[in-house]
Amino acid sequence: MSRVRLLFSEAWASIRMNLSTTFAATMTVLIGMCLLGLFIALGTWVLSWSNHIQKELQVHVYFATDATKTQENAVAAKLQHDPRVKQITFVSKTQALQQMKKEFPKMFEAGALPSNPLPDSYTVVPQKASFTPLLGKDVQREGWAGVDKVSWGSATAKRVLTIAKVISLVFLIAVVLLVIASTLLIANTIRLSIFARRREIEVMKLVGATNWFIRGPFMLEGLVCGLVGSVLAVILLVLGKTIALPSIMPHIGGGNGDVHALDFTFTAFALLAAGLLLGAAGSGLTLRRFLQI
Repeated sequence: MSRVRLLFSEAWASIRMNLSTTFAATMTVLIGMCLLGLFIALGTWVLSWSNHIQKELQVHVYFATDATKTQENAVAAKLQHDPRVKQITFVSKTQALQQMKKEFPKMFEAGALPSNPLPDSYTVVPQKASFTPLLGKDVQREGWAGVDKVSWGSATAKRVLTIAKVISLVFLIAVVLLVIASTLLIANTIRLSIFARRREIEVMKLVGATNWFIRGPFMLEGLVCGLVGSVLAVILLVLGKTIALPSIMPHIGGGNGDVHALDFTFTAFALLAAGLLLGAAGSGLTLRRFLQI
């Protein structure tokens, strides 16, 4: 207990005597964790939006006007047995006309059409968004009896899938770069703090103190800086989430419940853990060069 008490007292004394460097290290952690939290929230929201858009990719199988019910049922059976198909929905020509009236009411202002030009169709939802073009091409190539046209928005599907891959790659690279940048900033700030007290370290080393006894108070100081900086970053993010987010979300599609960022509680705990880890690791690793005397 005496060793632990001495460790904490040394760390507290070091913090009080070096308030400027402690403040600088804490602010560095604050800025780094705040930026990391913002990017996690924005990046996961964009990934969620990308997944939402991919879910809307569908294959539409349109039948000829003279297609029989037997042919339509045969196509349905083949689609249901395809492992890439998640769900199929039959849309009759009457349902298609009603849907068109809702989406394009101006087209029907002059009066009702003399006949229904729309065909029966199946809306096919694939298991994965990447299956959409493959499934559409296969159905088109098979040339099933009664099928007149197959549509899957090939250009749109290709564009959405490409954007999704780019978003995932950019998010991964940006998170790695941001973590590395935060670590370097924190390590450099702590290095300045330790450099200002290098004579103290040399004296402790010369009188017989072990490396871990010297490193302990500095690592505790790093833990304190990391914890305080992370807590302040979480508080800032909570304020931003409470004040600014409600006015921003309606303009970026926040009304859709399927599109959302990572749970804030998980993000907050991740930032606290990252701040503690970076603070302690930055102190411990930076101190190594000063112990080689």
